[in-house]
Amino acid sequence: MIKKYCMKDWKMPVATNAVVMDVECCDWNETLFLDVQKTDETLTFCYHLERKDRIYGLGEQVRGINKRGWLYESYCKDDPNHTEDKHGLYGAHNFFIIKGKEIFGCFIDCGGKVTFDFGYSESDRAIIRTKNPCEWYIITGESVLDIVSQFRLAIGKSYVPPKWAFGYQQSRWGYKTKQDIQNVIKEYRKRGIPIDSVYLDIDYMEGYKDFTVHKERFADFEKFVKDAKKEHVRLVPIIDAGVKIEEDYKVYETGKNQFFCKDREGKDFIGGVWPGLVHFPDVLNHEAAEWFGHFYKDLLDIGIEGFWNDMNEPALFYSEEALKAVYEKAGELNWEQFDLNDFLELQPMINQLGANEEDFKRIYHNVNGRKIRHDKVHNLYGYFLTRATMEAIKKELPEKRTLLFSRASYIGMHRYSGIWTGDNKSWWSHLLLNIKMMPSLSMCGFLYAGADIGGFDGDVTEDLLMRWLEFGIFTPLFRNHCAIGRREQEIYQYPSWEQMKELVRLRYRLLPYLYSEFMKAVLFDKMYMKPLCFLYKDDEEAEEIEDQLLVGESIMIAPVYEQNKSGRYVYVPEDMLMIRFVNAFSYKKEIIEKGHHYISMPEGEVVLFVRKNHLLLLGEGGQCVEEAFQGRIGIVGWIDRRAEYSYYDDNGITSDYGEQNIEVLAISKEEEWRLWVNEKEEGLEKRKYWLDMEDGFHFLESIKRKDWNLYTKDRKNNIVF
Repeated sequence: MIKKYCMKDWKMPVATNAVVMDVECCDWNETLFLDVQKTDETLTFCYHLERKDRIYGLGEQVRGINKRGWLYESYCKDDPNHTEDKHGLYGAHNFFIIKGKEIFGCFIDCGGKVTFDFGYSESDRAIIRTKNPCEWYIITGESVLDIVSQFRLAIGKSYVPPKWAFGYQQSRWGYKTKQDIQNVIKEYRKRGIPIDSVYLDIDYMEGYKDFTVHKERFADFEKFVKDAKKEHVRLVPIIDAGVKIEEDYKVYETGKNQFFCKDREGKDFIGGVWPGLVHFPDVLNHEAAEWFGHFYKDLLDIGIEGFWNDMNEPALFYSEEALKAVYEKAGELNWEQFDLNDFLELQPMINQLGANEEDFKRIYHNVNGRKIRHDKVHNLYGYFLTRATMEAIKKELPEKRTLLFSRASYIGMHRYSGIWTGDNKSWWSHLLLNIKMMPSLSMCGFLYAGADIGGFDGDVTEDLLMRWLEFGIFTPLFRNHCAIGRREQEIYQYPSWEQMKELVRLRYRLLPYLYSEFMKAVLFDKMYMKPLCFLYKDDEEAEEIEDQLLVGESIMIAPVYEQNKSGRYVYVPEDMLMIRFVNAFSYKKEIIEKGHHYISMPEGEVVLFVRKNHLLLLGEGGQCVEEAFQGRIGIVGWIDRRAEYSYYDDNGITSDYGEQNIEVLAISKEEEWRLWVNEKEEGLEKRKYWLDMEDGFHFLESIKRKDWNLYTKDRKNNIVF
């Protein structure tokens, strides 16, 4: 059950459209579970926490899956230092669930800053505060998963990228020429390492200007895009929020004085980012959003099929006003007598130039003729810019899927794109943060998500990259990305590249299962990744575990995330079938009983656990995603009675996806093995399956017909039907 509460005398300045379900507004004085208090300036929500109450959610945030015990801030920030003393990151995902004596979910729909004090100030109180108008939703249900499904239904279906976007992706800030990228493609293909896309960071542009391509370093760009596609590789360019102030630059010239954000005096606001002085598109203004989105057409017309929107919190290195204040202060100082006091006065002015919240109070939007200060709607900027992008793309390519993901985000944006988790570091702690963040993102509808494999900033060690790949093969977005001036991070740069190659090849073998689980999570409002305690809700030991995840309905993973470890302790919440992939095409199986086990996990080996009477699908792999869905489908499991799996597949290109693409596979262990497959259409269609159960292999070739009672007569022989 979902109830909505709002204050009629304190209306939101902009409709977020985060919730698409029609929910009638109740009297805020009758709010269930939360004690709501309002003063002239602040709205406060309070809830008494029992000792065992746990809090889940908030999407992209620091710290663990259980969010209790820290102060979180919802205010999209360009801050690359994702340390545990921070209070917020790039996203604003104001949905959480409290599980304890009561179980309920809460979504605070608010475009401005919201703080979540979850037992930080007082250990037995959850306190949510905002100085901005908002609407809030209370969701009750039988379990955490039930509440998540209700919330996801209310906010609308998640974005679905093209199928090729589930392949391995290579990126680097520092590919300065077309030849740099051609060499990357060549090296991957030469070594047989699968790859589906390479990214173009800001160096492909002329002077860091959006929607431009450097004429010399990326000459004959359209042919370059087509040649890459011949290698089954898509090129994915970056688009930033700041538009360079430069005469005769089309985006600037057509936008000035009408489509950019304003300052207090009504002039186009001036800030500084990569190109130098910039204006920001006023994407909260519908006409400006359409204007900005239209520029993606030029890149679509030459064959680009994917984009990543960056710097859209918006990132701000400095404002013109703040920078002038620093210069003025520096000019007042006597440099011959410059002492500690002078330094301490000047230093914070310099340090606070970037992403200064005071600057956000200097920016104004035009929303339906009303002047709205940016800090009141700050969390919506990246969302509205990305929505404008996808709406423009859909006008050009209404039936085709396009890759799009963003750095800044708000709930609602999940319908238009995915996200990556921003400028992380090459730290082991950030690998663990990636693991813990994925379920919270699933809760909020951001299913197409992932972190920069290996870390963006820093010099990744070979073992860290190996371990990150071992986890990353399970995340929908599987992109290796790093910063300029840092150690080169392409797989082939490392002595153990052949081991890393096997990890990527395993990703492509797992794709039939991973893609199927992703699409079912979209269609049925489920979580793609979840912690053990969401499923094993009466298991007290499972409640404490945050470094093991369930991926889809069938498998559990327990990644290694510490240096110099050759294994780890794993809690198995029920008897499971452990599969150890020695390489992509060789694995061993072992039944593991419920309980705690030390499991050996040497670098380069992937261990996963299949739930009893559940199925894991394996393809034959390939050098690109298209190849990975050809050939036979392997079905691996441990069955003592019967298992049924709803296998989803589609063409991966068009927007014609839905439940009609589900094929139900049912396997029964009676006197003999039997495989049933539901019939989707008339006619004959050959499809090969092979079964690997706990007592050996069983090869089957099924022919689509009305009678699907197919079985092996001899378990040890290859039987063809």
